[in-house]
Parts: sequence; structure tokens; C-alpha cells
Amino acid sequence: MSRLLPLLATLVGLTALSWLAAANPEPSWQEQEARWLSNIRQLTFDVEDPRAGARYFVAAGEAYFSPDQQEIIFQAIRGPNPFYQIYTMRLDDGIPRLVSTGRGRCTCAFYHPSGRKIIFASSHLDPDVLETEAAERRRLEEARRNPAKRRRRYEWTFDPHMEIFEANRDGSNLRNLTNSPGYDAECAYSPDGSKIVFCSTRDGDPDLYIMDADGSNVRQLTNAPGYDGGPFFSPEGKRIIFRSDRDREGYLQIYVINVDGSGERKLTNLPGVAWAPYWHPNGKHVVFAYADYSNPRRRPNFDLYVLNVETGAMARVTYAPAADVLPVFSPDGKKLMWTSKGRNGTVESQLFLADFNDSLLP
Repeated sequence: MSRLLPLLATLVGLTALSWLAAANPEPSWQEQEARWLSNIRQLTFDVEDPRAGARYFVAAGEAYFSPDQQEIIFQAIRGPNPFYQIYTMRLDDGIPRLVSTGRGRCTCAFYHPSGRKIIFASSHLDPDVLETEAAERRRLEEARRNPAKRRRRYEWTFDPHMEIFEANRDGSNLRNLTNSPGYDAECAYSPDGSKIVFCSTRDGDPDLYIMDADGSNVRQLTNAPGYDGGPFFSPEGKRIIFRSDRDREGYLQIYVINVDGSGERKLTNLPGVAWAPYWHPNGKHVVFAYADYSNPRRRPNFDLYVLNVETGAMARVTYAPAADVLPVFSPDGKKLMWTSKGRNGTVESQLFLADFNDSLLP
């Protein structure tokens, strides 16, 4: 009988644990996201969505708010060009407006703090731009007919014809700001609009540079082997957040550096890919996308996280069975916008917007 008592106690304990688990089930991914995000809404749509209308795009992503928060600027694919072009769209009417030339590759658009000008990167001056576009259409058609030849992993093209351009908010008065051999892109204004930080391969590999807003006084900020990119000035204008794979090729981590090149710090050391950092307006936190690659038997998925730059504390924001990337805060910090593939059944990447609960920031 004495031997049965421990067994009976164990069985009773297991039964109690099972009851507790049944009474307190694991929260759904929707419930976990609802702590951070509310009023989630889709801003752009694919062809299969009846709500698409003028907001139909083959793919859309990397959006940023205008300073007055009434408009966004983003990259998207529609029409005959197989590459991304730059569009703006007011949030109240949802009507997209093309502001790039319609030729070549485009990426990384950003508003001037005054709201009157924009910058973006484009390869439309490529002397062989028509053939470049035709070759991409042929590749896409071959991939459509032969799924085995589709790209299995996202690849970014460091187009050597990519340069940074300034334009009025409506795309008029386009002006070339860079004209160097190699790739110039991934650009953003400083909070006072006097400087632009960007990524360039002019020294042989992708590093960060800063220039005056008119394209003059270019100086190199980082000079490490590997890729340094995706930079943004902090709200007070004294620091720059960026991503780098200098420790392991293809495995990005988040870094911060002062605008004078001092005080560089690695902020993440995660077993996967951490990228696309963007500042919260409080200057203490950043939001970024992360996928864990530590388990070769599990397919990694990108979700959004927030990070306290000073303490290193992290918290997860999104939990959907979809790839959530390229997050940005609104200027007042009350909204979060990001790019998602798979959310709401999207086939390709599209834009999403939600109200953000900043009281949970770690």
C-alpha cells in the first residue's frame, strides 16, 4: 500500500495539471497580438481580394508615414514594369499615386520632415533599363511555368545603377542626389531635414554614408566587412540604427552608432535574422523583424519585436502565421504599419496598419 501512495499522488497531480491546462488554454495568436495591436486593417490588396479596387498591387511594401500622418509613401508592383515603383496614398481616400518614373527598380522612399519633398532610390537611368525589365519578365514567366525554378529565399539586388533622387511630394522636379559607381539606396532624412543617411557600395561593399540633403559633403560612417544597411536617424538626430551581417553573412543583427561614427554598439545577438529596425518617437525603443533560424527542423517565420535600446529588453508584438516585416511607427507613436505576406490570406506582400499600445514597451 505504501508503494501505491506516491503513484496515486502523481496521478492526482497529473490530473490536476491537465484540468488546469484545459481551464487555461494557450492564448491564440490573435489574442496575443491584441495586447499590442488593435484595429488592424489592410491598406493594399492583391488581385484575389474583392476590396482591392484602386489599391490592387501585385505586391506592396516598405511604407512610411508623412510628417502629418495623413499619407504614406511605399513601393509596389503594378502594370507592365516587373519591378517596384514608388507610390503615395492618402489614408482617407486610399487612392495610390505614382511618384517615381515608372522605369527600372525603385526602393526606400522617405518624406522630408517638412512634408514638401521626398527621396527614393531608382535605377531608371540604367542605359539598358528596358532590357533589364524584359529579362525580369522572362524570369518571372519561366518561374510561373516551372515552379521548381522559383526563388526559394528572398534575395535583394544591389543594382549598380541605383541612385538616390529628390522630388516634390507629387514626384515632380526630380533631381539626382548621388552619381557614383555602385549601389546608392536605403536612404532617410535626419529629423531636421539637413542630412541624409544611406547605404552605398562605392567602396566595394555595402557601408553607411551621410551627406547633406542636397547631395554634397558625403562622408563614410561605417567601414566593416559585410553589409551595413537600412539606416535611420534617431528622433533627436544624434544616433543611427542599422542592420549588419558583419559577423555572419546573411544573418543580420541590429546595431546603433552615433552620427560622428563613435559609440557603435551591437544591440542583438539572436540565433537568426534580425533586421529592418525603426525608431519609436520616444528615442528609447526600436521595432524590428526577427526570425529564429536555430532549429533546422522548423521553418523560420518573421515576426515583429520591440527592443529597448538602452537595456536590451525585448518583447514580441506579432504572432500571426505570416511573414511580418519592415515595421514603422507613426510620428506620434500611436500606430504601427508593416509589410506582411500571408496575413489575411495574401499571396504576396501587402501593407497593414494598426493602433499600437505603447504602454507595453519594455
